[in-house]
Amino acid sequence: MSDQRFWSPAIRGLAAYTPGEKPREAGWIKLNTNECPYPPSPRALQRIAEAADERLRLYPDPQGTELRAEIAARMGLRPGQVFVGNGSDEVLAHAFMALLRHGRPVLVPDISYSFYPVYCALYGIECQPVALDEAFRIRVADYLRPNGGIVLPNPNAPTGVALPLQDIRGLLERNIGSVVVVDEAYVDFGAQSAAALVDEFPNLLVVQTFSKSRALAGLRVGFALGHADLVQAMETVKDSFNSYPLDRLAQAGALGALQDQAYFEAITERIVRSREWLAEQLHALGFEGPPSSANFLLVTHPRWAAAQLQQALRERKILVRHFKQARIANHLRISIGSQAECEVLVRALQGILGASASSPS
Repeated sequence: MSDQRFWSPAIRGLAAYTPGEKPREAGWIKLNTNECPYPPSPRALQRIAEAADERLRLYPDPQGTELRAEIAARMGLRPGQVFVGNGSDEVLAHAFMALLRHGRPVLVPDISYSFYPVYCALYGIECQPVALDEAFRIRVADYLRPNGGIVLPNPNAPTGVALPLQDIRGLLERNIGSVVVVDEAYVDFGAQSAAALVDEFPNLLVVQTFSKSRALAGLRVGFALGHADLVQAMETVKDSFNSYPLDRLAQAGALGALQDQAYFEAITERIVRSREWLAEQLHALGFEGPPSSANFLLVTHPRWAAAQLQQALRERKILVRHFKQARIANHLRISIGSQAECEVLVRALQGILGASASSPS
């Protein structure tokens, strides 16, 4: 038992977010943290190398001016409608603090990104889970109730199920009294972005990241799109916390990645192809799960315990994610690796299921 005498009362009992396992030795196939299996854009690496010079003695641009301008231009928005931060996790944290603390519950899906209830607990916000339907889909009608804000991932995580844009529009039209945050960490793998609705709805905040489809998880770059008034509130929180969240190399790398659209399209297409191939292979092995629009699959096997399968894969140096949360406790979330990694995974599962066919759990 740790000595918590000097801890702030607010964090005693706080259940912090638990990231996926990160092995320290080589030789593992890492399909547990939804990272991109391909390297960053060569242009991103070139921009990072060019920025790694004597200017590192100086503080970076606190506003991320050039990066915000590039994001805005690509999204058809103005720079004042763009907020940048140290990964989308920090961007979301600032949104919870700046826009969702109104003394009313914040609505989130009951099966979703587990950081949302952590932020609520950290900032003293009541978190009110809203149940997905039996097919793990978000029902927009269930969110049409009094609230202090709504947070929806699209596609959802860890389910991978996406909402069509018209459903998000309907939610915004019927929820004008609070902010709706649409977390689009995985949007580039098959969902429709709500960025097109930013000019139309002053209560919409869209959050994206460079960690997944731009292959820059190691740089920690995220951003939000919204009405200038929402961005101003988040800037106030940022400048009260850390005026320089993005270092010089992160800004350079993100800018280079944005400017290499061809590379971005090529690697996302490869990941989607591998996802569809892997989904077919897992189905042939008896796995079930919802259709995914993300860079991962959520699957369960009707005859095998997810924890047992996870351990068997781990013994073969393949990492997948297992959540103990109700409703998905017998599911595995499998990140889409390279095609070669996906093939190794399938062969491993064929061996595990075949070798144990006579003694299922």
